[in-house]
Amino acid sequence: MSKHQSRAEEAWQEFYGPNLGYMWEQYDVYKEDPDAVEPEIKSWFDQYGPPSSNGEATAEYAPAVDEKDQAVGAGLNMEKIADAVKLAENIRIHGHLSADINPLQEPNGETSFLRIEEYGLSEEDLRTIPKEILCPDAPESVSDGLEAIEHLKQMYTKTIAFEFDHVHDVEEHRWLNRKVESDEIYSAVSEDKRKALLKSLTEVEAFEQFLQKTFVGQKRFSIEGIDILAPIMEELTHSAMQDGARNIMIGMAHRGRLSVLAKVIGKPYDLIFSEFQHSPNKDLVPSEGSVGINYGWTGDVKYHLGADKNINQESFESRISLANNPSHLEYVNPVVEGYTRAAQDDCSEPGFPQQDGSKAMAILVHGDAAFPGEGVVTETLNMSRLKGYQTGGTVHIIANNQLGFTTDTHDARSTTYSSDPAKGYEIPVIHVNADEPEACLAAVQLAYEYRNKFNKDFVIDLIGYRRYGHNETDEPAATQPYLYGLIREHPTVREHYADHLDQIGFWNKSETDQLKEDTLNHLRDQYNKVAEDKEAETELGPVPEEVEKRLPKVETGYDLNELKEINQELITWPENFNVFPKLRKILERRGPAMEEGGKVDWGHAEALAFATILADGTPVRLTGQDSQRGTFAQRHLVLHDHKNGDIYSPMHAFSKANAAFALYNSPLSENGIVGFEYGYNVQAPETLTLWEAQFGDFGNAAQVIFDQFVSAGRAKWGQKSGMVFLLPHGYEGQGPEHSSARLERFLTLSAENNWNVAYLSSSAQYFHLLRRQAEFLGKDEMRPLVLMTPKSLLRNQTVASEPEAFGEGAFQSVVEDPLTGKDKKKVKRLLVGTGKMTIDLHEALADGEVPSDIHIVRIEELYPFPEEEIRDILETYPNVKSIQWVQEEPKNMGAWYYMYPLLHNLAPKGASVDYIGRRRRSSPAEGDPTIHKKEQNRIIQEALKGNE
Repeated sequence: MSKHQSRAEEAWQEFYGPNLGYMWEQYDVYKEDPDAVEPEIKSWFDQYGPPSSNGEATAEYAPAVDEKDQAVGAGLNMEKIADAVKLAENIRIHGHLSADINPLQEPNGETSFLRIEEYGLSEEDLRTIPKEILCPDAPESVSDGLEAIEHLKQMYTKTIAFEFDHVHDVEEHRWLNRKVESDEIYSAVSEDKRKALLKSLTEVEAFEQFLQKTFVGQKRFSIEGIDILAPIMEELTHSAMQDGARNIMIGMAHRGRLSVLAKVIGKPYDLIFSEFQHSPNKDLVPSEGSVGINYGWTGDVKYHLGADKNINQESFESRISLANNPSHLEYVNPVVEGYTRAAQDDCSEPGFPQQDGSKAMAILVHGDAAFPGEGVVTETLNMSRLKGYQTGGTVHIIANNQLGFTTDTHDARSTTYSSDPAKGYEIPVIHVNADEPEACLAAVQLAYEYRNKFNKDFVIDLIGYRRYGHNETDEPAATQPYLYGLIREHPTVREHYADHLDQIGFWNKSETDQLKEDTLNHLRDQYNKVAEDKEAETELGPVPEEVEKRLPKVETGYDLNELKEINQELITWPENFNVFPKLRKILERRGPAMEEGGKVDWGHAEALAFATILADGTPVRLTGQDSQRGTFAQRHLVLHDHKNGDIYSPMHAFSKANAAFALYNSPLSENGIVGFEYGYNVQAPETLTLWEAQFGDFGNAAQVIFDQFVSAGRAKWGQKSGMVFLLPHGYEGQGPEHSSARLERFLTLSAENNWNVAYLSSSAQYFHLLRRQAEFLGKDEMRPLVLMTPKSLLRNQTVASEPEAFGEGAFQSVVEDPLTGKDKKKVKRLLVGTGKMTIDLHEALADGEVPSDIHIVRIEELYPFPEEEIRDILETYPNVKSIQWVQEEPKNMGAWYYMYPLLHNLAPKGASVDYIGRRRRSSPAEGDPTIHKKEQNRIIQEALKGNE
């Protein structure tokens, strides 16, 4: 054999099965017209020529053949083989369309994709084709091509259906196909497993039916119709814990939540019953602390509450957590992913956190209408393979009722399946009949094995139904009469499985009926524990003392000499690292800025704050769109070698660093990312977690997270967070979408010291505020921080601070302007503002005569309102006749409506409280920069000159 022939055979041996058949088919086309195939394939055929005459596959997959088989092989019809390969591949791709996956209807007949006659094939043709060509992983019982095709049809059209064609990674695709086609997915179910499965289904059914009869007309969002959901989640969590997972994080909506709380988390039945008839009886929580129930002081409805379960392993403890979530479907998804990533990250050492994906796993349960309908789903899926957000693979389960509230699927989505959005992210999908418990277990096992092997997401489309309406007070037959006629006649999954076990002689009907009766008796006993307390009076719990008070004042200055040393290290790079020359010059200016006469701008102050926080041993995580550089090129804490593309962060390398620093550019998403970072911070409260909006009003896209989680999570669920939100804000003529961070919305949500809202006027204030935030992380006083950050003021020398301001002192909630109020008795008007507006007023006075009758007061922390500080200032200015709030936002926006009653309560007798600013507007800002400038000047002049 020549070397060329040898190379050609080796090249052809790279293909086998469907790929080999495809190449044969392409070679037939090539012979007719070489230009009719793809250029790369044409070039390959030009180089290696035709396949070997006997159509050999690779040595690994080639069948052992005798002389007779070789003779048959030599006589194979290439066209027939190509058609048979196409048939086999179409069974893999389209078999799901004929699968038995809907418990309410018979499966569709064979589609044209599956009929051999559509390919010009006969059974005799298929018998002549070796099985290895069509299904190399078929069991030994399969002997030829016809049996291989029948085997493929059986595997791909059972009560589990598979969609893997969109998975483009060759190794993953082969692994998935092999699992199905080798029959490995359908491993034998042991007797003990069957008993446990039926027992679990019985407990779920009995629990739901007991609730239905005992608490008539109360909402519970029953699991019935997808009862198997709870047992398969038990299976998933058990498998993960057996493999060493320390945390299993679960996110789900209200459908089936009570059963999951009871079965998977172990929430006591009597506690659940107490929540139906009055407020939760916290005395019923197990004293040993194995189950932690989440409560705040205002509370939430029972089907929104989460819980934690601690399980002692031989060498470590595992925890299963069901996240609290609101009725806003799917918004808990990124929060749970954030929990999971935080549980995987080790932030104890400098550098990026060290992630161990085996330490935690996320399970997300979705609704069939919500999965394709809510954008936060795809935002979360998009994070699944990104460096800053991936969690080593999430198992997604779609609890598929085949119905929205009252909306049929043809009105709810434009896709064949609710799971179809996942295909865009190359996530494998399994559709499984929820009435087939053992098939559901097989689906879960495959999902779990794939996740462990490839560290990627997997979707299980659990197709069932909803036995009642959207909730138990709803009559579904009014809108779906035919569907609910079928459902009312349909046996439960427990009944279906019990009948199956009876038929195979495993467990007879009297035994399974007794099992259910015993379960109901246990539920009655649990109910009787709380039934006597029906009339118990309930009331809201008190706000915790540490929350009720403002944060105590803490010294946040940092030794100036040490700060200078850190500063120098931050602008010292490895000798062989080539910083972009223009950027190098900018950063090197930070050296003299820390010397006498120098000034530290906003971005520089932030870098110093982060470095000192790291030196104190507190990890820092900052994400956002373009946040490594900063939207306005102010940060540059991740540097790029302009010669080879390497990256370097000085925060990872300075000598005093004692914790991890993670700074990631986020994808173009607000809702998903804010949810993720909130979850990360809740799980890792010791980490200073920050999210930066590209422009402040882009936070609008995350409003649900702000409303339902950040601002109210502690009151509803007792869920603490110390997260920081950096929202660029300020009116500079950039138009409606780049001016306002919607300060008014955050102030409207402010109550019960749920967060701090600030708008600062100096870089030193920013330094001290960040250090104060870090000081309270992980403590009961901890709370989020919403910060309006500058844009044009980032490099403004009025905002920049002298080095001494960082070496001592603390954050000040109120700052008085140094130019005004010199003669306290002459001051008649107190101009009160916040942030950029106060800087504009200051700079308007800097080069001119300062009126003696005004004093400018900057409120740096708007919420909680600094009442004592303002009162003290008013006492030092005895002749104030007017307090004037000055803002650049329209009157119906900004802080005016929040500030007015607070200032009015403090105003001296006879003094007015007035407004200076833009009039009420429907749009936040002018679109024309010239008009903006004119209006801004008017506000400044009116404030400084008064009624002159």
